[in-house]
Amino acid sequence: MFHRLRSGMPRRTLLIVLGALAAAALMASTASADSPHFKHGGTPVCTFSGTTSISVSCTGTLAGLGNQDLLLRLSASGFAVYQCQNGGGNIAPGQNRVLVGPATSDTAIPADAIKNGNLTFTTNPAVLAAATTVSAAVAGCPNDNWTGVNPALTLTDISLLIEQPPGTVIFTCTASSSSGLKSPVTLTCV
Repeated sequence: MFHRLRSGMPRRTLLIVLGALAAAALMASTASADSPHFKHGGTPVCTFSGTTSISVSCTGTLAGLGNQDLLLRLSASGFAVYQCQNGGGNIAPGQNRVLVGPATSDTAIPADAIKNGNLTFTTNPAVLAAATTVSAAVAGCPNDNWTGVNPALTLTDISLLIEQPPGTVIFTCTASSSSGLKSPVTLTCV
């Protein structure tokens, strides 16, 4: 059959056909090679700072990505503890943990930013903020003559969803501590 093809088809046409077949095979090979994973040392690490508001941002390095857009969905939650202040300006400690959040941010990464299946990313920050004042009952103050003021915010939960294409989760990464996370924190991904 090759002899017939060779004698019946001009050499240039044969090269074009073979080139097209090779390109199709390469594209099929690339499409089936999508196997997203974190590079060694590339598991997401999140850093944060603040007391009345906390800005959280995460970085990581992925490999084995496909040639599609990627979406990073960052979420942060925590609690605030308030001091109680009465009408005379006297301050006493509050008693209740007041839940705050979740604060969220999305980071869209276009397919052309992914080079040979590799990507080092930094998320847009998620900013967790506590209300400046809360009611006496919410803060755990002695009675309604007090107001919760001077919040001290603690970050307890971080979640990072990595989607490729957007809408299809390839990794769920989390960190959690009921007593509060310390910066920097390495996420656990599944």
